[in-house]
Amino acid sequence: MNLTRAYGIVRSALMYYGQPWRERRRRAFYGQFMKPGNVCFDVGAHLGDRIRTWRHLGARVIAVEPQPACLAVLRRLYGSDPAVTLLPSALGAKPGRATLQISDATPTVSTLSTDWIREVQADRRFASVRWNAEVEVEVTTLDQLIALHGSPAFVKIDVEGFELDLLEGLSAPLPALSFEYLGVVAGRAVACVHRLGELGDYEFRTSSVETTRWTQDRWVTATEVSQWLRALPVLSRSGDVYARLRT
Repeated sequence: MNLTRAYGIVRSALMYYGQPWRERRRRAFYGQFMKPGNVCFDVGAHLGDRIRTWRHLGARVIAVEPQPACLAVLRRLYGSDPAVTLLPSALGAKPGRATLQISDATPTVSTLSTDWIREVQADRRFASVRWNAEVEVEVTTLDQLIALHGSPAFVKIDVEGFELDLLEGLSAPLPALSFEYLGVVAGRAVACVHRLGELGDYEFRTSSVETTRWTQDRWVTATEVSQWLRALPVLSRSGDVYARLRT
């Protein structure tokens, strides 16, 4: 592993595992979506901090991560856990192969979407980011994952601009899921909201990055969350949109 890649992995490890006082809140937060014995998909697992939380909640985790360096860490941390399945692939609209653009120094922004790379340059926080390597990866779909591992209670999607492509590979609604939003490309999140509306009757809520605190005080409609996303400043913090089927 080159020095830049090692730096990126260590930086991520400190970011996601270096604040253990957040773990209690995180368990309470995700406990709203899963129960012991549930299957959950962590798509874009990175270094697996969600795996840790979900396993403490008793969930069985299917973790999808195409970056070889991140996958090596996941195998070391969770490879011996029979309730964790690690998949060295990506998800998209259809099965095949694709080129993953890797940022060694900031592996959290590695992506399959070259359009997303171009679009986020409008945010000055990405000015120093370099996607300096690439690797060809296998691509499967959510439908195929469900066929193999069962229907998940919750799916976390963190794929840096490839969210809509991934949701195009899903043909039936899921109970609950989350996907990332970023102010500079908020339209991509709005498109995901629209896609979920094609699949089922969902309601939505958002949480700023790594806070596990709700932005809204109630679940809102697709129209309301879309309006909120469109109003985000370009330089706003990122976060996640959570969606759940209405009961």
